[in-house]
Amino acid sequence: MSGRLIPWLRSHVPTREKLAANRWVKPFANTVLRSDLWVFNRRSVPRGVALGLFVGVMIPLAHFAVAALVAVFVRANIPAALAATFIGFPLIYVAIVAAAYRIGELILHLDAMTGVAPIAETMQQTQTDHLLQRLTGAGLDTAFGLFVIATVLASVGYLVTSFVWRLLVARKRARRLAEARLREPAG
Repeated sequence: MSGRLIPWLRSHVPTREKLAANRWVKPFANTVLRSDLWVFNRRSVPRGVALGLFVGVMIPLAHFAVAALVAVFVRANIPAALAATFIGFPLIYVAIVAAAYRIGELILHLDAMTGVAPIAETMQQTQTDHLLQRLTGAGLDTAFGLFVIATVLASVGYLVTSFVWRLLVARKRARRLAEARLREPAG
């Protein structure tokens, strides 16, 4: 699977050079094309993955542009953010929206039965419900469910990416140490 995934991502995620040549990006080139936003390191890649997953779920259209723009502000890796937005593919997104409706309906229904101020009432007072509905283009149950799914996916994506990054670095270090021991003269 990963044998086909990497070439596919390389062909669909724009490179720094492609973005530099884009007429819509040129006015922002100094900001968007900063080298620290394109370097893969242990801090920026998990941020990019989390950001991309969140934006890919929450924003049905133009998630590429939003992810790239927000990545600048949170100093996330832009390629990782753009690649992670593919979670919003139409086939996957249909399943996500269906699950989001169920989750939102369940949480808001259970919350309404509690004695404390329900989430829906608080969202209505702060007009967060309107923001979520406009952002996602869905009803309140679905919009809230999308927010829950996006938050969970982003958190899990961040943690998994951080763990895998540390694992890869540890393996690389162990391999270097083993090679160094082999090169040491016996004696």
